[in-house]
Parts: sequence; structure tokens; C-alpha cells
Amino acid sequence: MNINKKIYPFTAIVGQEKMKLALILNIINPSLGGVLIRGEKGTAKSTAVRSLADLMPERSQIEGCRFSCDPSNIEQACQQCSEKIKNGKYNIIKSKMRVIDLPVSATEDRVVGTLDIEHAIQKGEKKFEPGLLAEANRNILYVDEVNLLDDHIVDVLLDSAAMGVNTVEREGISFTHPAKFTLVGTMNPEEGDLRPQLLDRFGLVVDVTGENETSKRIEIIKRRLEFEKNPKAFAKSYECEQKDLSVKIQKAMKILPNVTLEDSFFGTSAKISIALGVDGHRADIAMIKTAMTIAAYNMRETVSKEDLKEAASYVLPHRMRRRPFEGSQIDMDMVEGKIDEIIN
Repeated sequence: MNINKKIYPFTAIVGQEKMKLALILNIINPSLGGVLIRGEKGTAKSTAVRSLADLMPERSQIEGCRFSCDPSNIEQACQQCSEKIKNGKYNIIKSKMRVIDLPVSATEDRVVGTLDIEHAIQKGEKKFEPGLLAEANRNILYVDEVNLLDDHIVDVLLDSAAMGVNTVEREGISFTHPAKFTLVGTMNPEEGDLRPQLLDRFGLVVDVTGENETSKRIEIIKRRLEFEKNPKAFAKSYECEQKDLSVKIQKAMKILPNVTLEDSFFGTSAKISIALGVDGHRADIAMIKTAMTIAAYNMRETVSKEDLKEAASYVLPHRMRRRPFEGSQIDMDMVEGKIDEIIN
């Protein structure tokens, strides 16, 4: 019996270009702080997230490590792997990036892991039971219906996503392990919104809606039926597109550390945030980092005005102040008009 999951190819998803780019940018640069995808049901949100990991090639990891440590990056390795790398005593295995699901009912212990206090008292050594953040290291952590998750759990997730580590403290004993992951949350605003304080912690936000063009809706039906009829043959027909996109993402990862931008762009991003009434400084920082990642994705080492403008459309709308009774959707024409005025 073949129990392999049937994954719909990322490149076969019709439309939703903005959502797809936001996901790709976070794979290229996990420090963007994750992406929140808001939209009505049946708009390929979950399909896109689950198919994203399948794009990436196998990567090296240290055999037996619970955190999937990278043997070429001692700075991001757990304590045990750090020692192994220093001594050169480790075996390497190959594995693919995975999507780790975080259920809405997850407890804090299930998310961050637990410390066995009794074992520590009796044996004098730490015993850590890994949680979902340990599994998520170097993978994608996916939270469907993130707006229904306990606020405290969301806080823990966003802290780990920003710091790249997870620290568990119990009874004066602490344990820290790497937790560098790409955070993706999806939600249907009809079921309630996230608190503004939590919304602000997501690097990028994308609003998705169903396609309104008849031709695109027809294509969606045809592709879905074709996939359900023969998933293997359907995936095979998109093999070239999948490989091309995978290669492009890997090239962008290599280009990103070399991307530079003019000093004037820092002032431009600050002016945009002030003009649009954005609280705090996260938006300015996220705008610059996203613009640099967009440049890398477009195979350039220099950020352009268009990159900054595109980045602003991902990082600003959810951080703008809203008037009482104003909905979650922002008038993007007004936002783009303001950005154009400042950039030009």
C-alpha cells in the first residue's frame, strides 16, 4: 500500500501570485519574520504552504540530531552537535525540508518542550523532551487558523521566530536549542482577527481572495480534477517548472548576503511609514529586509525603488492605524498612491 502523501505542485497553483511570492521570500530569508495569509476558505492557502517544502532539494543534517542541525553551520548548532562538529565526529544524512503542523489545541509544553525536573534532581543532568519548535528547526512551522490559537502560544512562536532559538526554563533549570524556522500562519478573518500586537509581529501579511476571472476558475477545476485522477502523472507534468523555481530560490539564497542598497532608501522607508501612520519601527526594518530579498529573488545585488514599493505592500497594511469600525482590509490604491508620491 502506498501511503505517501499526495502533494499538489506549487507551480500548478493558478493565480495567487502575491501569496506565492510572500512564501518564497520567507524561504529565501527566514529572518523576515514569517507570513500571515488571510483569506476566505478554499483559496489554496494550505495547498500553497504544504507544497512549498516540496520545492526544496535534500539538505545535509547531522545523524541522530533532534534539531536537524546543519553540519556546515556551527553557530546555529545545538550544544551536542557543536561539540561533534569541533571534534569532527559525526555522520551526515540527507533529508528534505518538512512542514510541521501546529494544531490549535497545542499546549505550551507541546510547543516548547519540557524539562524532566525529577531526572535533573536525581541524576544531576538535564533531560529535555523536545516540542514542536525543536522539530521546526530548519523547517516550515505551519499554523492553520492562527487567529484561534491562544495568544500566549502565538507570543512564544513569534519570539522564537525572531530570535532563532527556543529557551525552556523550569525551577531554575534552563535549556536552549536552535529554532530557526519559517513561520506561516493562515486564517479566515470571518472567524475573528488577531490582536494588533500579534499582527505586528508577523513580518509579511497577504490578503487572498478567490479568482474572479472565469478562465482562471475553469483552469483551477481542470487542474484539480487532473491531479485527483492521477497525482503522480500530474506532478510529473510540472517537474520542469518545479525544478526551475527550486534552482531560482537556491540562487537567490546565495545572492542575498551580497545585496546592497543606497543610503537614501533608509530615509525613504522611514518617510513612507510616517506618512501612512505606522506605529513603531518594525515596518521600516521589515520593508528594507523584504526589498533586499526581492532583489535577490530577481537575481540582482542592488535594491531598486520598485523593490521597496513592492516590499511596502507586504509589510505596511497590517501595521497601519485603523479608525473605529474600520475593517481589516486597507485601501491599497491609497497606500500605493502615497508610496509613489514619496518614492518619486
